[in-house]
Amino acid sequence: MKLISRVHMECRERYFMIAVDLSFTGKEPRFEAVDRTGVYAITEQYAAKCGYTVSALSLLGHVELRASYFSCHTDNKDDMFSFNFNLIATHKGKEASYALNKTCTLSLQWSHREVTCEMNYMEVSVRSDVTCPFGTNGHNRNASKAVRSATTSDWQVTFQRPEEQMPSMNVAQARKRGYTFDSRDGRLLFRTPYGQPDSLSTEVENVPVEAVYATVFSRQNWVVLMVDLLAACSMYEGYFDDAGYMMWKTPEALYPSVGGTQIRIGLNGDPMEQLIAEKKGYIVEKHKGTVHIGIPYNAEGGHRKSFVIGSLYEFYVFDLSVEQISLDRDYVETMLQFRRTLVTPLLPCTIFTHNQTVLKEQMFTIYLGDVPEDVVLVSIQLNEQDFTLPFANTSTYNIAEVLYPNGTHGYTLKVPFHDLVVKQKFFIEDAVLQFMLDINYTLAVLPGNESYYHSASIVALLTDVSPPAFDAVCSESGIRFKLDHQPFDYLWEFTIGLDVLTSDLANRRGYILSNDSQSLRLDVPLATHGYKYQDVTLKGFSGTFEILVRVRETSEVQTSTVKTCLFNPPEFIMCSTDGMMTVVANLPLVVSSGGRTLRMSLMDNSCGPKDMNGTRALFSFPVNSCGFIFELGKDYVTYQNEIFYNKNYQNMVSNDVTERVIVQCTYPLSSLRQLFTMYRFVSDTVGVGKIIRTVQPTAGLQHPSRKPTAGLQSTPAIARHTQPIAFVPGVRPSTRYFRVSRVHNLAGG
Repeated sequence: MKLISRVHMECRERYFMIAVDLSFTGKEPRFEAVDRTGVYAITEQYAAKCGYTVSALSLLGHVELRASYFSCHTDNKDDMFSFNFNLIATHKGKEASYALNKTCTLSLQWSHREVTCEMNYMEVSVRSDVTCPFGTNGHNRNASKAVRSATTSDWQVTFQRPEEQMPSMNVAQARKRGYTFDSRDGRLLFRTPYGQPDSLSTEVENVPVEAVYATVFSRQNWVVLMVDLLAACSMYEGYFDDAGYMMWKTPEALYPSVGGTQIRIGLNGDPMEQLIAEKKGYIVEKHKGTVHIGIPYNAEGGHRKSFVIGSLYEFYVFDLSVEQISLDRDYVETMLQFRRTLVTPLLPCTIFTHNQTVLKEQMFTIYLGDVPEDVVLVSIQLNEQDFTLPFANTSTYNIAEVLYPNGTHGYTLKVPFHDLVVKQKFFIEDAVLQFMLDINYTLAVLPGNESYYHSASIVALLTDVSPPAFDAVCSESGIRFKLDHQPFDYLWEFTIGLDVLTSDLANRRGYILSNDSQSLRLDVPLATHGYKYQDVTLKGFSGTFEILVRVRETSEVQTSTVKTCLFNPPEFIMCSTDGMMTVVANLPLVVSSGGRTLRMSLMDNSCGPKDMNGTRALFSFPVNSCGFIFELGKDYVTYQNEIFYNKNYQNMVSNDVTERVIVQCTYPLSSLRQLFTMYRFVSDTVGVGKIIRTVQPTAGLQHPSRKPTAGLQSTPAIARHTQPIAFVPGVRPSTRYFRVSRVHNLAGG
């Protein structure tokens, strides 16, 4: 496996750092220190003794090793520090060793006294030319030379506790007790793990502090050399406040200082001057001898991790670096460094949904916000229907990711109201339409893909959802209805009587239906099914057509559009459900040249016109009366009669041509309740009427009781046909020489 991309090594101001990806090392990586004397396993105890700190942050996915520049196996030559380690990783149950080497060149000017408060140890180093301030200056100079020339085997160590005199011991004995004393690179070094028997746990300004007071001394000829090595560190663990800051504090006066201390703070070993840190949102305050430090939760360099324990939580990890610089009365500078890993408690993660729906857009718009950067949306459930992301290109749904500078992101979901996945409920009485969308989001926490579920129920209410209304206008040929489409037309259905208006129905009945994205138009020609006629006279009649608007789910009638128009066609015929045939016929050939009208009747000469005006005559009679004849076909029955004029007036009529005027009403057999009766006629539907003219070369028309003129058949001859001669849908007239004039067949309803 490639190591370079999985390991990061960095030389920082006062320590060396290695970070390795846990996905490469396995769950329990180990480090070994290597020098010319051998290989040393860095165990927990050995790390604290020799200046190493190993932190395995499994939730952040990496392990970190920090090594002091004065650690046991670090080679220093002319401020070039060489580090050599072995990384022991486990792959599929097998261990593998990787060599990690780095040389750091420092230009850092060490302070007279350097104190490091690491996570697992305290370390103090002082320049070897700094001794106890006793005697004259000449004595001090001699003491300095003696310190530099002394070896650690010449030193004795004593630990001090309040009101308790501890016996001295040599350095070798102190090392056996876990302490490190060394003289290297011109500095005296003291290192101790926390919790040693000789340490003191106390409070300074209400801050817990651990301190170890050690004095090393050596007799060189007539001079006693003494060096105080005080290690004191704040043990405050910190807390996360309601304002979003990780708070930590330390006493200001752990070491003597004249005129206060200078503070530098930062994360990951990169401290900043106080003013710069404050501009970046840090808090640095001194109060009653205590330095208070606040790290903003979103500070650059901090680590954040989402975590699922039933609900979604988050926590923050900060590798805090604090430098506290003080100067005592002898102008001896002390650099006190704190390295602390501060972890917030588990904090509830506040993912939320916001209903951004705009009703006029006719769609749900739902925003899922404050999604952490390590959490992604993987699937979604809409009203119990599952959808993986991204949606298919053909989907009517849309989801868009929204990114923010603070690292969080969100998702905007759009679902049209009228999509099949949306639940709807129509409250008819209140004219309110309710849309309901239950959303279940499935999110995954990276990199482990832990699932977290977030749900929301969204309701949109549209008020004043009233039934649509048609506009209707009259024309000479019928009535035109027009409806501009509204978003909720799908709630309704339109019927002619009980029959739903469809393209098929329009084709069968002769309506002209057009429907596009803007409007629906219905042209209802005169004489098509559905009309109701009234006030029939020679001057015309009124025709009424009604479109019912019903609730689609229940078929309950909500409203209707009724249009009545006045019509005055030259001639027309009506065949009603009660068997009445009403005819207005235009008879120009039966009018004398002088304008005198002949006497007219039906096949029964007692059945004359109800009214006459010029060439037009109005007849109204039962189809099964006035000398009718009928033709019985397979599916239809045709009732027929004929208009005649009196023979006594033939001398007033043109002798060149005569005209037979035949009137018919055809009914489906399936609609008739009574047939072959003279007393009652009942039909479920109106009949189809025809006015048929036959032009014949004879002197005139005569009653069928008379002997016909040569070459002219009597009307009863029609009964010999096996199919009706009137037009019936699907049946072609069988008499070739009939001429059908333009006539209105008024099929009322």
